[in-house]
Amino acid sequence: MSSNIKVQRVCQHCGTEFTARTTVTKYCSHRCGSLANKAKKRAEKVQKSNSETKQIKTKPIEELKAKEFLTVREVARLLNCSVRSAYYYIESGTIKAVNLGQRITRVKRSEIDKLFEQPQPEQPKPETKQFDISDCYTINEVLEKYSISETALHNLIKRESIPKIKKGWYAYVPKPIIDKLLS
Repeated sequence: MSSNIKVQRVCQHCGTEFTARTTVTKYCSHRCGSLANKAKKRAEKVQKSNSETKQIKTKPIEELKAKEFLTVREVARLLNCSVRSAYYYIESGTIKAVNLGQRITRVKRSEIDKLFEQPQPEQPKPETKQFDISDCYTINEVLEKYSISETALHNLIKRESIPKIKKGWYAYVPKPIIDKLLS
């Protein structure tokens, strides 16, 4: 018993138009059906492989999150930074650690969690005293008066945090501070 139905369809694999004899036909030929089936199986295998790879990658991090005490190398892996950076954070006091002996530094897991709970405290800005330009030297005046090099003056300004006022082409520094330092 054969069907007399003839339906125009578009192949879901190659995209060509064909005449189908049933309403559920998806492919124009046996070859297109086989290729589509292979492509579907290949996509499933790739999906499975990607999910396994993702599990393998995240497994060490999950194990580190479960530990209470971490080595510096584990801290670096958890923070996604270098080991040297982890030591820098420990030395600067950002992360509290205990040195149990030579090459035995341990960090409590809760210390890592605290990093992300509290915002870093802002350092207070020193109050800047406002100076009038009439009470200031230009950079060239300081160089001529005290006969020092420009580099030495700029290093002194930076080291002593001397306020520098820029107005137009000139940079001014307060007379009392410069006179006190250079006389």
